[in-house]
Amino acid sequence: MPSLPGGCYCAAVRYTITLDDPAAQARTSLCHCGGCKRFTGGNYGITTRVPRAAFAVERGRGRDHVRAHEADNGAGVALRREFCGVCGGGILEFGENAGDNIYVFYGTLDDEARRQVAPKGEFFCKMRDSWMPEVEGLFHKNEIKE
Repeated sequence: MPSLPGGCYCAAVRYTITLDDPAAQARTSLCHCGGCKRFTGGNYGITTRVPRAAFAVERGRGRDHVRAHEADNGAGVALRREFCGVCGGGILEFGENAGDNIYVFYGTLDDEARRQVAPKGEFFCKMRDSWMPEVEGLFHKNEIKE
């Protein structure tokens, strides 16, 4: 089975995502909502949705390494974000509506892993910064459910 390794900025936390078919089982997307912009410090967030059961922390388990923050995502839904307790780098997030999935921060995937899960879409396009063009070849939604 192909694996998608990754980790935080300082490498204190390392993980592996194991999927039979990454192109079919994972979905990478950009999110232009205000929460993602604020959390990432950029003009969008980019995450890769994978089944929770496919994700395993290989190094850096425990409270000293993986910390969590939970808050309302601005739409009345609780959102949990996990990050490295050493460098503060985001690792993953999931909300009450995620089901059996988690959303891994795309930039934490190793280079070869990112090549296997290219972006497929954009969400909250109505909130895309005016200077940023639409990414061609991806689906575009103004809301999550549209």
